[in-house]
Amino acid sequence: MRLLIALTTLVLSVSAAVAQHHSHGKPGSTPEAFTAAPAFAPDGTLWLARPMVDRIVVLRSTDLGKSFSAPVTVTPEPMNLDWGPDARARITVDPWGDLIVTFGIFQDKNFNGRAFFARSGDGGASFTRPRPITANATSQRFEIAGVDPAGRVFATWLDKRNVAKARAAGKAYAGAALAFAWEDGEAGFGDTSIALDNTCECCRLGLAFAGAGRPAVVFRNIFPGSVRDHGVITFHDPRTPGPVRRVSVDDWKIEACPHHGPSIAVAADGSYHVAWFTDGARRKGLFYARAESADSPFTAPRALSRPDRQPARPYLLAHGPDLHLVWKEFDGDKVAVRWQVSHDSGRHWSDPRTVAETADASDHPLLVADKQRAYLSWLTKAEGYRLIPLGDQP
Repeated sequence: MRLLIALTTLVLSVSAAVAQHHSHGKPGSTPEAFTAAPAFAPDGTLWLARPMVDRIVVLRSTDLGKSFSAPVTVTPEPMNLDWGPDARARITVDPWGDLIVTFGIFQDKNFNGRAFFARSGDGGASFTRPRPITANATSQRFEIAGVDPAGRVFATWLDKRNVAKARAAGKAYAGAALAFAWEDGEAGFGDTSIALDNTCECCRLGLAFAGAGRPAVVFRNIFPGSVRDHGVITFHDPRTPGPVRRVSVDDWKIEACPHHGPSIAVAADGSYHVAWFTDGARRKGLFYARAESADSPFTAPRALSRPDRQPARPYLLAHGPDLHLVWKEFDGDKVAVRWQVSHDSGRHWSDPRTVAETADASDHPLLVADKQRAYLSWLTKAEGYRLIPLGDQP
């Protein structure tokens, strides 16, 4: 069963920054978010997490997205779901086939958010009642969770608790904090820690793992002078985040939130790969860079497309010996998803190739892989949900 829902196009926008987490318009004043987040289970089942106005549902496919089961509701009561351009419900599957769904809500008209999670231990037949990821209720947004190589669930998000503390002390505080927690059994997540203060507060995060207990998080940071370029933090161990490594000096100085986050992959050889959007003084558009290791500098940025084609929403995936990279482009009539693959850890890439198009509204392009191959996961208004296998290129 394919589910198509109404939508207004989500486009890149920039607005004046305010103290709270924010987006555009009033929460609840726009149509539902138009997103579909995929994950494969160990048995090859494809799962999708979808927002449906004021609820989150999951769907299951055993034929690679050709058909889906009836939706299972994750949120039993209506909730004021976060519909921001970089926000989405997500699903991840642990090595035992248990499902973890994360999502955000708006708490008030000032765009303060709250991050929630729900679990299924019965193959998606039912879910625990959604619970906050953290006990602190100040504001969290842009949560993302992943399963490390040892099977532990890690969550990270942008958190405003230190803004409230700074205000109470009469001090200034720019942006938000990068917060994290590890799941503490099935009962919930353990204590929240702050990895870094003063990050940009309204862009999605990218998450990969450099090993068991070693998350690698890419985010738009606020560097001195209100420059909003990208940084990567790699954890030394589950509780100890490392220093910020700047990906590129783009010099995007802006007192606003771009609502356009980055993507990261860590390859099997330990190399790092980041793709991002910038409108900086030094470069504009979509770019990619690699680093040999967690401690190595990133290479000079490589442009992925021409700025006049409005490239946007990059996504990276490491799958076996290969790296896959996709992004959107617009030619004035159609939106195309462009794809490149590297077979040598990002040193060389195939020529860009169009793997899907639409003449209507669409979600961000995402990548997902089962044991055999990588796929483009893309939801479009006109064509519905598509899972497109990505073949080899020389």
